[in-house]
Amino acid sequence: MKFWFLFIGLILFTSCENKDNNQNKSLINNSELQTKKMDIQYAYTILYVKNVPKTIEFYKKAFGFEQKFLSPENDYGELISGNTAIAFANLELGNSNFKKGFIKSKLSEKPFGIELAFTTSEVEKVMNNAIKNGAELLEKTVTKPWGQQVGYLRDLNGFIIEICSPIQNPV
Repeated sequence: MKFWFLFIGLILFTSCENKDNNQNKSLINNSELQTKKMDIQYAYTILYVKNVPKTIEFYKKAFGFEQKFLSPENDYGELISGNTAIAFANLELGNSNFKKGFIKSKLSEKPFGIELAFTTSEVEKVMNNAIKNGAELLEKTVTKPWGQQVGYLRDLNGFIIEICSPIQNPV
């Protein structure tokens, strides 16, 4: 009987020792497989436009944003719009960044399938002010099934702007 206990003990000891050795020899251990928190934040969206100062003025008048930065060359600028800035770069800067070119947004063409969304408790008031300052109405304000008010505009460069009420989470 003592022999069996010794034998079983030796097997357990050996299997534990081999398991540890196998972990040390593996290329990737469990700690490497766990997702690490990345040091990354969404900082800004850059829209490539014909005239950066004119675009910044439009966004200031239409939506009340403040200018954060405008380069001395007037080829790049940013607006203060909460945690994430809205930035504009002129088409020439875009062409220098993208050697193969890019599609330019134009009011005369269909809009890109992307939008900037601004939340407000006064959707109609913001929509009307933006239109008064040069925005083009794309879709009238509607109330979605979940209760959110949503309207769509195009800015002076043809980009889609969504004006919407905040989504209310059910309690």
